[in-house]
This record gives sequence, C-alpha cells and structure tokens, in this order.
Amino acid sequence: IALLAGGVTPFRNDTDRELPFRQESNFYYLSGCTVPGSYLLIAYQNGTSFTTNPSVQLFIPKVELADLMWSVPPPTVDEATATHNVTRVEHSEALPDAIHELLKAFPEATFHILPATPQFPDIPSKFSALPLTANARITEDYLLPALHRARLTKDAAEIELIRQANAISSRAHETVMRVLGQGKEAEAEALFVASCRREGAVHQAYLPIVAAANRASTLHYCCNDKDFAWGPVARQLHPQVLLIDAGCEWNCYAADITRTMPVGNGGKFTPEARAIYELVLEMQRLSLEVLKPGLHWDAVQLLCHRTLVRGFQRLGIFKTPSSPGSGSWNSEEAILASGVSTAFFPHGLGHSLGLDVHDVPSASKPEKNETIQRGVELGPESFYTYLRLRLPLEEGMVVTVEPGIYFSPHLLAPVRDSRHIDHEVLKRYESVGGVRIEDVVVITKDGYVNLTTVRSDVDWVEGVCSGAL
Repeated sequence: IALLAGGVTPFRNDTDRELPFRQESNFYYLSGCTVPGSYLLIAYQNGTSFTTNPSVQLFIPKVELADLMWSVPPPTVDEATATHNVTRVEHSEALPDAIHELLKAFPEATFHILPATPQFPDIPSKFSALPLTANARITEDYLLPALHRARLTKDAAEIELIRQANAISSRAHETVMRVLGQGKEAEAEALFVASCRREGAVHQAYLPIVAAANRASTLHYCCNDKDFAWGPVARQLHPQVLLIDAGCEWNCYAADITRTMPVGNGGKFTPEARAIYELVLEMQRLSLEVLKPGLHWDAVQLLCHRTLVRGFQRLGIFKTPSSPGSGSWNSEEAILASGVSTAFFPHGLGHSLGLDVHDVPSASKPEKNETIQRGVELGPESFYTYLRLRLPLEEGMVVTVEPGIYFSPHLLAPVRDSRHIDHEVLKRYESVGGVRIEDVVVITKDGYVNLTTVRSDVDWVEGVCSGAL
C-alpha cells in the first residue's frame, strides 16, 4: 500500500496571501491531480484482482464556503471522477476509513510513504498513524527510489508534453532575440515569461537566468536586475553577450533551454565572442552526434573537455608543444589530464529532465553506481564532480545537452599561473563572460531527437538579433 500527500497552497510569511501552487512531482506522476491538499492511496497485491488493476483512490478537499468567496474552489467529487483515471474519488474525510478497509483486507501489507523531509508534503499524523495502530509495517525506503527509476525514462505521452513545453519556450527565446536590442536583464526576463504565459504555460520550470556580459560566467545567476553594460562615452553600449537560460512547464513537464545572443554591435558577435560561441556549438554538435542507448554519459562529458582543449589550442588560449618555450607538457593529452579545462567548463554536460528540471536525482546519479569506470583514459575526476547524470543512456531518457565556456574570475584564480595557458591571449577573451547553448533531447533506439526548436547557428542568431531576418 502506498500513501502520498499532495502539496498544499503556500502562503507568504506571516500573511494570508497565496503564493503560486505547483503540485509535488511524484504525486502528480501517479495521479495527474493538481488539486492542493489531496491524498492518494494505492494498493497492489500479487495474485489478486489488484495484480492487473491496482486500487487507486484519490481524496480531494471538500468545497467550503470560504473557497467560493475567496478563490476558485476545488472540483467536486463527480468532476474529479470524470477527469482522473482512478478507482474512486472521495473527500479527504473518507481517507481514514479507506485505510482501515485496506488494512482489514490485507493485514500483512507494507505501507510505503515518501521520506519525511521538507522536500515532500507532510502526511498528517491523523492519517500516517493509522497503519501503526494495526501493527502494519511503514517504510520510506522503497517508494521514492522506485518512482525515480520509473520516471527516468519517459513514455510517448510524457515526451509530447515535454515537446510542447520546449516549443513554447523556443518561441519565447526567439521573441527575446527579436525584440530586445538593448535595455535591462529584467526586460528580457519579462518578455520571456510573458511569451510563455500568452501561450498558456502557467509555470516556469525554474527561475529564469538572464545574465549579460561577465555575469554570464555565474552559472545560476538569477538576479536579472542589471542594465546591459554601457560605455563611458555617449552611453554607448559595449558589444557583449546576453545568456538566457529559461524554460516553462506544460502540464508540470519541463523545458530547459539556453541561448546566448549578441547585444550591441548591431546584433553581431565580436570576434572573440563569436570564436567562443562557435567552440561551444562544436562541443554540443559533437556530443549530439554520439548519443545512443548504451553510451555512458561520462564518455560524452569527456568528449566535451577534449573538444574544449583542442579549440583553446586553436585559439591560442592553451599552448601547444610548438608554442615558444613549450614542450610535450602542452600536448592535448597532457592538458586534458591536468584538469585545467574545468576552470572554463566546470559543470556537467546535462541532466535528466521531466517533471522536474533536474529530474530524479537518486536514479540519474545513484549513490551506489557500478556503471562508473575508473582509469587515466577517462580524465581527472574533477570533470565529473558536478555531473547530475552518471549512467549509460537508455531509450526514452530525456536529457539536456548544455556545454558552456566561462571566464569567471573566481574559477580562473587557481589557474592564473598555469603553464598550459597563454595568459596574454586569455585576457582578450575574458570580457566575453560566458557562453552556454542548451537543447533538450530524447534518446531513441537509433540515437536522439531534439525537442528544442529555436535555432542556435551563428548566422541565424546574428540575423535575428540584427533585424536582418
């Protein structure tokens, strides 16, 4: 038997003003119910009718007069029965009797609940204590891992919801590119969110990241409160990049897209920004080309670092064995083994995505993970520190592919004396700040399908941002 509580409407501290409600993901996955304050009671027993048709009972709040006066009331039992594929729908007051009935029918049953942590809605003791009165076993050890493992791969219906979230978010990204030539980070955020809301998306999947210039080197910068950088003469806008990492939800399923665009300079990248942008695009393209079931995500992470090292050697940021005063210690393999590339690409290539933007962490990066190989050929462990996915890919997984290159003063500080870096060349690129390009893909039996529709090739981005397209 599984007992889950849905989320409750949050309120601003010390007031009666509601905050936006979004259903807890595991509850929604099992019920499809977005009604605050609901409960779900599921029963399965091998060798009974529940083997093929588990009992799924949904309990929703009763409509109160105050609900009718102050806000939109919850659905009636009849309305919820018509819209939810469950065994029955009752008001929450009927939950104790339903628990007693199951305990009477299955006295040896185990009650499964989600962990009693702030991450999950609390089950009031008037409900959670009932199994204890019948000496039933209650455990939180199995339900969450089972849910996360089930949610790790998506079925066709889930993929369509993610596709819709990405289509809406892609159009919002393009809207920002077309409308915003100069101004404030907040304006770009407002344009993005408004575009999503206009198409019916209720929630953003996460706080939008809108970072101009050197602020783009902060991975989860979400202040979004600065003007684009202006120069000292006649308020001339310095050419720079604007990084927008944002995605909406559609029926609780997430999008996660990052685009980096030029601002100022007539909508064109500077030579340095264009070089870094094209290298990040190459990192993503090579990563996408190898995706298929069975490939370990660690291998794609390593490929990105190798591509970065080769690209930096072409640009002169990293030295080569033929550089003045250099030697074999600046070979591609030596630089890769040093781990210095993590100062420029510190995060993981991507993560599982679904009902949560960083989906099912216990399944995508399990504590006990026998799939991880060790060895010098895989590069330093620092490449993998912040990976949120460390598994072989499976058909039906939905993942992000989001390489980036950043010039963060905090991350660069430890490598300022690195003999692998030409520090004079590096200075020319530091003003770029950061570039990230992120798409959402679904792994198929033969490779992948890209669910993100907004383009990222240089000519199109510059054409849109300059008004030429």
